[in-house]
Amino acid sequence: MDEVGRGPLAGPVVAAAVLLQGEVPGLADSKRLSHAQRIRLDARVRAEGRVALGEASVAEIDRLNILGATLLAMARAVDALAASCGPPDLVLVDGNRAPRLAFPVSAIVGGDGCEPAISAASIVAKVARDALMVAQCARDPRYGFARHKGYGTAEHLAALARHGPSPAHRRSFAPVARLL
Repeated sequence: MDEVGRGPLAGPVVAAAVLLQGEVPGLADSKRLSHAQRIRLDARVRAEGRVALGEASVAEIDRLNILGATLLAMARAVDALAASCGPPDLVLVDGNRAPRLAFPVSAIVGGDGCEPAISAASIVAKVARDALMVAQCARDPRYGFARHKGYGTAEHLAALARHGPSPAHRRSFAPVARLL
């Protein structure tokens, strides 16, 4: 399991849980791959394994804080995968924190670079969240979410200053909170 979207100023945090059922060459931490590589590998992972996504909304991020929302999204992803595949023997999580689950869990710092299933989850989560932000941009193009995916780029900060926060923005994050 891995997540994406902890740092952006807008949009949900998304976690993916992946059960690989075959080898998928080329897996790596999603941050080290190009967009085209992630899209190709996402399709391979979905063809060669079982995938479930979990999400925590902007409102949940603002209410729980980003860590709490991340752990919630992770738990939702694992629970969804367990519902379709049965209970896992062990859940491998990227990082040093793991959600409380009804299954054994092992947190692996840097796991998205060394554990194939975590790498796969990193890729699936990134592709899914990017698609959500592109869709958000289609609904409200003022912020350019399709380009920066909600991260605090100069373009995004300028749009925030010009237009103020949208419903997609995390009000608990300092650059957004300052504009409220």
